[in-house]
Formats: sequence, structure tokens, C-alpha cells
Amino acid sequence: QVQLVESGGGLVQAGGSLRLSCAASGRTFSTYTMGWFRQAPGKEREFVAAMSWSSGSTYNVDSVKGRFTISRDNAKNTVYLQMNSLKPEDTAVYYCAAARLMAPVVDTNRYDYWGQGTQVTVSS
Repeated sequence: QVQLVESGGGLVQAGGSLRLSCAASGRTFSTYTMGWFRQAPGKEREFVAAMSWSSGSTYNVDSVKGRFTISRDNAKNTVYLQMNSLKPEDTAVYYCAAARLMAPVVDTNRYDYWGQGTQVTVSS
């Protein structure tokens, strides 16, 4: 049983930082791509960042480049999203997801497993 559990969300002022964690369990993820998505009220879920667990290659959406960094800790089976210089428009529920693919992908339909989400609220 694959489980993805996000944590680290919260309320932060604009310009602040948060680090989201995604603890993965239930199988070996070395052949998976791990992704972060977000969904704001009234909007569709959108891609934020992804990382190939095996190669470490990453891809970020343009709106977060230079501000957000995805990384992993193999020993802890955990993926992180470091978010700096946060903006009010980053406010959303953030989801961790896993895809049985070796390379980062942006399409939500390519991801097989999802976490429950963690709320990030950025005040102006």
C-alpha cells in the first residue's frame, strides 16, 4: 500500500519561506518520479515541480523557478519542496504525487499516487 504523507504547510507572510515534506512508504521509489502540485480555491490543480528519484533530474514550472526547490532524502524516503520568497498567489493546497516513470512529467494524469495535501497560506 503506497502512502504519501505531506507536512510542513502553514501561514506565512509574503517574502517568507516554508519547507514541505512528503514521506513516501509502501514500496521502493527508485524508479518513480515524485511531483508537487497545488490547487487554489476555484482553480484546477497545477504542476509545481518534479524530480526523478533515480537520476535527481528536476523540472519546475516557470512561476516558481528561482524560488522553489525540490529535493529528496533517500535514507528517509522523503521528498521536500523548499519554498522561498513566497507570494500571496502561492496560496493553495499542495499535494505530493508519485508516478511510475523515470523522468519528470507535468501531466497530473501521469501520476499514480497522491497524498492528502497540506495547506499553504501566504498573507500580503
